[in-house]
Amino acid sequence: MQYVSTRGHTLGTFTDVLLSGLAPDGGLAMPQSIPVLGTDQLEQLRHLSYPDLAYEVMRPFISDIPERDLRQLLQKTYQADTFGSPEITPLTPLGTSGLYLLELSNGPTLAFKDIAMQFLGHAFEYVLERENRRINILGATSGDTGSAAEYAMLGKDRINVFMLSPRGRMSRFQQAQMYSLNEPNIHNIAVEGVFDDCQDLVKAVNADAEFKARYDIGAVNSINWGRVLAQAVYYFRGYFALKLPAGAEADFCVPSGNFGNVFAGYLAKLMGLPIGQLVVASNENSVLNEFFEHGTYHVWPAERVAVTSSPSMDIGKASNFERYLYLISGQDAQQTQQWWEAVAGGQPVTLTGTLHWPHVTASGFRSGQSSHAQRLDTIRRIDREYGRLIDPHTADGVFVGERLKRAGIPMICLETALPAKFEETVYEAVGRLPERPERFAGLEARSRYASELPNDSEALKALIARALVARTLGDS
Repeated sequence: MQYVSTRGHTLGTFTDVLLSGLAPDGGLAMPQSIPVLGTDQLEQLRHLSYPDLAYEVMRPFISDIPERDLRQLLQKTYQADTFGSPEITPLTPLGTSGLYLLELSNGPTLAFKDIAMQFLGHAFEYVLERENRRINILGATSGDTGSAAEYAMLGKDRINVFMLSPRGRMSRFQQAQMYSLNEPNIHNIAVEGVFDDCQDLVKAVNADAEFKARYDIGAVNSINWGRVLAQAVYYFRGYFALKLPAGAEADFCVPSGNFGNVFAGYLAKLMGLPIGQLVVASNENSVLNEFFEHGTYHVWPAERVAVTSSPSMDIGKASNFERYLYLISGQDAQQTQQWWEAVAGGQPVTLTGTLHWPHVTASGFRSGQSSHAQRLDTIRRIDREYGRLIDPHTADGVFVGERLKRAGIPMICLETALPAKFEETVYEAVGRLPERPERFAGLEARSRYASELPNDSEALKALIARALVARTLGDS
């Protein structure tokens, strides 16, 4: 399988795009084609273990890692000891409501990002050893990606992680989980601004081709195709756990700010998984909801992005949305670039009434949003009726999923994190603190290690250069 940029550049193989982050033309990596599995092929996947299922879903996109090595990477990644059970992503019904929770938050950092990030950690290590290379990962997080990346890369000698986060805009648990790491290859950077500012800094550094090449800059954000591909697997797993007749539809509701998690579901659907609706659940920052309801996408400026009780979705610019536009344009890189240049220039992209809008409606996306009060009520009600505590992002998904559920069609709501990561909001809802794993006891009281930085790409590049020089001197 070969990859191209959403803006036309030829990129190479899976391992080429795994390590590269943004394409040289500023676009995102996409496979040249998406294989479609027939009903009989899907049935053969139904009873596979999680690592074997991951192999069958991912293998068509990964031609440059030998079969034996890829199987070993996936076996090493998806272990019961890492994710709490052999199922890796168990499916739990909410009574007889027809709603289900796909449990994605039993990994090392208690968030769905672990599912893909653990794979990236092992895949990076494998490729870097094979090619005798090093990489310096530059990423941005609104809360969970940073922790998942850092825990996946701990102790990996060929990898340094520079993770940007918006200062003061994550939960206390999220901040402490990241900033308490005192490891030579982990660098936390608190930026003055919102998540979109952090994301823009990552893109600005990637746009400096000379700096990127000199310092071997890579990416683990949802722009990384390896993450999207690994996330597609649990849509297959969740669907098969329903034990539906062959070809029967199921719907999925996905809390989403950056469009990466739900785009993985769209990839699974394009591969032939019988997904009916893909429901995008937004919080008050409803950029994606505006598009799917009204056909207009535009970036919200930082001052418009609200601070909410589901902070990992406090995003005004959905980076993975470019991949979706590329597909509905018929893989027209020139059209995609024109759209994204308009977005970057502050102009909206309106598709309603154009020849592209029918492709949007046919893709099965629907959307909705919820407020702080609705999140609290949903957390309280799910706890009371089903004895299950959920975090505020998952509550966004359950709230929207309930309202868009079709009669007789299962609705799988993707869990995004354990409630322990957002205990202030959970306490406000139910009057008690959620349980947390023993390894995180007293987390907030631990010492913190993070640099503060203005929203300035030159200052960021200088920090990266200094840190790498210091690491080199320390290792010599």
